[in-house]
Amino acid sequence: MRKLILTAFMLVGLAFSSQAQDISKNALGLRLGDNDGFGGELSYQRGLSDNNRLEFDLGWRNSNHIDAFKLVGLYQWVWNIDKGFNWYAGVGAGVGSWSIDEKYYGADDSGSYILAAGDIGIEYNFDFPLQLSLDFRPELYFGGDYADYRDGFGPDIALGIRYRF
Repeated sequence: MRKLILTAFMLVGLAFSSQAQDISKNALGLRLGDNDGFGGELSYQRGLSDNNRLEFDLGWRNSNHIDAFKLVGLYQWVWNIDKGFNWYAGVGAGVGSWSIDEKYYGADDSGSYILAAGDIGIEYNFDFPLQLSLDFRPELYFGGDYADYRDGFGPDIALGIRYRF
């Protein structure tokens, strides 16, 4: 009985380890989302191993009263679901700058901030070099009036489209 259980665990382990990952070495594109106004990010992914990568996003946000930009770096773990579908999760940090419209705040104001971020999403890698993704990135803001205005938190949901190479 012990040998049967050991053999079953080994077969399950082999099955999970034999799933091929489809992480490309590089991917470049756009991440379009909504974080208090329509915003876009230039997005770059760099594969580190079969199931880990770095993602760097340079984004801008434009709403009725606040304009901001940010640079975010994330470390992601990627797991294969099935034939081109992957899900991923990650953590990271970033820096940014913001400005508030005088009509909204009573006076022009601006500053900088830092943020901590998590990331969870799903992606599909086509047979040709295109990747589509949908992710949720909760962000915690630190630093002055921007963090106060945002209550220190910003949920970010985005659609990504990237060219893989």
